[in-house]
Amino acid sequence: MSDLVKNIFRLAIFILVQVFVLNKIPHLHQFVVPYLYYLFILWLPFTIPRMGLLGIGFITGLLLDYFMMTPGLHTAACVLIAYVRPFLINLMIVKDTSELTYHEPSPRGMGWGPYFIYVFILTLLHHIYLVFLQWLDFGTFLTFLIKVGATTGISMLLILTVELLFPRRLKYRTNTA
Repeated sequence: MSDLVKNIFRLAIFILVQVFVLNKIPHLHQFVVPYLYYLFILWLPFTIPRMGLLGIGFITGLLLDYFMMTPGLHTAACVLIAYVRPFLINLMIVKDTSELTYHEPSPRGMGWGPYFIYVFILTLLHHIYLVFLQWLDFGTFLTFLIKVGATTGISMLLILTVELLFPRRLKYRTNTA
């Protein structure tokens, strides 16, 4: 299966799970909101150029905003993590791209430690920005901090569960032309 078809399928699955499963779960508390859809952006291959990432982040957020009737909240957060992702990958992964042997971020390719840090930083950044945009309407700073912490915690638990239940096969890059 080509990367394009695989990623379109992933996007559809993540959006449908977010809209029709995670958003239908009665919230455990006003502070706990499970988000998983942005994992699509985190799983994108390393070879996608920065402008392509920004476009994919925009489309991903726009699709979720359409279903949730939130004008631009998820789009802004997705574009932000799509923008920061290459910087974070450059910090965490070997600088020489000829030594890069795997195609996309995964626990087996990067190792659990670096992958967990990569996912945690982008998850925290996504949730801080998303909750901040929602918080501008109402709330105290303590409410903001609690909601960011609780949402990040439940999202990290969901991501860990997805990674353990649905391990991805590694697609290795070849160094031949």
